[in-house]
Amino acid sequence: MATTVYNAFNTFMKDIVRLDDERNSVAKKSKNNLLTEIQKFPSDGKFLDFYTEYMSIDYGSFSRKTKIRPLDDIDLMIVLHAQGNWREEIVGGYRIRVRQEANKQLTLCNPGTDVLNSIKVINKFKEYLANVPSYKKADIKRNQEAVTLELNSYEWVYDIVPCFQTAPDNFGTTFFLIPDGSGNWKATDPRIDKNRTLNINSKQQVSVHDIIRIMKYWTKRPTASTMGSYFLECMILNYYDTANVNSSTYVYKELPNLFAYVYHQIHKSLNDPKGFQGDLNTLTWSERNSIQERAKLDYNRSKEALDFETNGKPKESIEKWGEIFGSEFPTYNI
Repeated sequence: MATTVYNAFNTFMKDIVRLDDERNSVAKKSKNNLLTEIQKFPSDGKFLDFYTEYMSIDYGSFSRKTKIRPLDDIDLMIVLHAQGNWREEIVGGYRIRVRQEANKQLTLCNPGTDVLNSIKVINKFKEYLANVPSYKKADIKRNQEAVTLELNSYEWVYDIVPCFQTAPDNFGTTFFLIPDGSGNWKATDPRIDKNRTLNINSKQQVSVHDIIRIMKYWTKRPTASTMGSYFLECMILNYYDTANVNSSTYVYKELPNLFAYVYHQIHKSLNDPKGFQGDLNTLTWSERNSIQERAKLDYNRSKEALDFETNGKPKESIEKWGEIFGSEFPTYNI
């Protein structure tokens, strides 16, 4: 319950939208413990060697601080030592070829070739994850791009993705090759997303992290079709990276502009800012229309809510925000 719109949103963000601080801290510690256990894998001399400079890359919304409740998964990329292998560009991705001296990698190649099979690499991870303390279950994800690890102690799972870092190009640029689900590899670089989010957040008065979180909550409500998490993040970041956008300090005062932006952008293409995935907008025409109509409705509601607050009617304003965010949004109480 709340007496002001400001307090209502503070309570909503703290108790409903953002990750619980205590569980967030536990998750960070558990992730570090898991990495310590994974680092022990090569001790039998059979597992693939890790990259010598660093062995893991955080990626996903947990890493970017844009995840909302519940904390159901944590994403990890484990960086493997390339051992002199090299990449060949193919339609839709890359093929990795292995040197004859790289015995461990050769055992995971397609039969009779030197082409490293990403699904076999993932299966190797699945095999060794069974040795992790508190192990409950490890499965290959349906898209065959990661291993999902469950531990007895936690409510979240780990999505573990093996990868290789490429050699620097003429400009000193590197990226990562991760499984593509069909045995080959595709390019990505989560460092770009993380740095971009931090940079855009630093340029605005409002917490862009919180804006992303509350909009993720909004799109997950069963009132319209749902946007993909990463697609929505990129859309919001594009908005706040626009030269003429100067935010307020309050999340809720930004929402009418965000609803309007979604309304105008949802039918348009949105290219991957990393330059790897192409158009991120894979929604169908009917899904786009559904989201557009919901954005229009909630734009009008949010404008009404702000007008109520301006005219000294906090009860009516809070109730109107509740129409947008549902029953978990705080109610008015003196």
